[in-house]
Amino acid sequence: MVDLLPEQLGLWQHVEVTAREQFRRSAIREIRTPLLEVTELFARGIGEATDVVGKEMYTFFDRGERSCTLRPEGTASVVRAAIQHGLLSQGPQRLWYGGPMFRYERPQAGRQRQFHQIGVELLGFADACSDVEAIAVAWDLLAELGVGGLELELNSLGSAEDRARYREQLVAWLEQHRAELDADSQDRIHSNPLRVLDSKHPGTQALLAEAPSLASALSDASQSRFAEVQQALTALGIPYVLNPRLVRGLDYYSHTAFEITSSQLGAQATVCGGGRYDGLVQQLGGPATPAIGWALGMERLVLLLSQLKRPAAVASALDLYVVSRGEAAATQALALARRCRQAGLAVERDASGAAFGKQFKRADRSGARWAAVIGEQEAIDGVVALKDLRADGGEPADRRLSPEGLLEALGAALPRP
Repeated sequence: MVDLLPEQLGLWQHVEVTAREQFRRSAIREIRTPLLEVTELFARGIGEATDVVGKEMYTFFDRGERSCTLRPEGTASVVRAAIQHGLLSQGPQRLWYGGPMFRYERPQAGRQRQFHQIGVELLGFADACSDVEAIAVAWDLLAELGVGGLELELNSLGSAEDRARYREQLVAWLEQHRAELDADSQDRIHSNPLRVLDSKHPGTQALLAEAPSLASALSDASQSRFAEVQQALTALGIPYVLNPRLVRGLDYYSHTAFEITSSQLGAQATVCGGGRYDGLVQQLGGPATPAIGWALGMERLVLLLSQLKRPAAVASALDLYVVSRGEAAATQALALARRCRQAGLAVERDASGAAFGKQFKRADRSGARWAAVIGEQEAIDGVVALKDLRADGGEPADRRLSPEGLLEALGAALPRP
C-alpha cells in the first residue's frame, strides 16, 4: 500500500476529470459505496472458489463478531446498493464508481494491495448493443487520455447452461491430463476449471491448445448474440480480436467477456476488463436483472500515462504566484491572493519573506505563468508589479498595476471557460 504524494497526483486528477466528463456525456451517474462490506456479499457474488475470495481478501471479525471484508472489487457492492435502495424498481441504471479496493497479492509495478479502480455498471440492459456501448465508453475514455496501442480482446462465456455443459467436458479433459498441468491448475480442476484456461504457466498454456473449446459448447442463441456484438463493434469501428481463453477471474460473468490491452504497457498489458453478469443481481437477492460492466485499474493507467511524457496532461493549474517582502507588503499580498482566488484564479502566496531572488526561483518552479510582486515601494504606492514568468528573450519591464488592474489583465490573459 503506497502513499500518493502531491507531485504524483496531477495525472491521477487528469484521469478522474476526463472520466467524469466521459461519463457525463454518456448519461452515467456516480454511486459511492462503503469500503467495508459483510464477507458474505463477496463470497456469494464473486464466488468462493475464486482466488480473490479464497486467497486475497482482507477479512476480519468486528466487535460484534460479524465477518467483514475490505472490498476487493466494486461490482458486488454496486449491485448490493442498487438492490438495497430499490434503484432497480426505478428502471435501468447507468452507474459509475471510483475508489480504493484491497487484495492481498504480490505487489508489482502498477499493482498494490490497496489499488484504485474506476468502473461502470449498466444494470437492466439485456441487448447486445448495450455490451458494445459499455465497451465503447471504456475505449473512448482510454483513447481520449492518449493511450496508444489499444487492442480489444473478446470472448463469449455463454449462458449458465452453456458453461455447465462445457465445464463437464473441460473437467473430463483436464483429469486426463492432470499430471501435465502445473500445481495451481491441478487444484482448480474441480473448484474453478474455467480459470485453468487463463493459466500463465507456459507448459499449461501449450497443453491447453488441445483442450475442448468453449465456443463449441455455445448454444445457437449464444452464438447468435455473440455475432451481434461483433457486428456492432465493427459498425463503430472498434477493432477486436477473439480470445477463446479469455474467461476473467470472477464467477459472475456470462456471455460477453472482454479486456482492453495496450502494447505500451509491456507484460502487464491489461488496462481495462469486464463483461456481462446477468445472474448476479438475482444471486444477491434482487430481481432477475441483466447487466454488464467494466473496471480499469488506475495504477496501471497512471503508470502508462507517465511513460508517455505528455506535459499537457500534467500542466500546473496555478495561475499566479504572489511574491512579497516586508510586513506591510505581506499583508497586502495576503489580501491580493484572497481577492484573486475569489475571482476564480489559482494562486499561491510565498510566505517565506526571503530575498526576492529565492522567491522568484520558487515562483518559476511552481509552474505559474505570472508572478505578482509587492515590495516596500509597491506597498506604499498601493500597486502590484506583474511579471511574466514564461516570457521569452527580450522580456518587457514589469507592469505596475492596481489590484483591480491586475485582475483585469489576468482575466484577459487567462480566460476562464
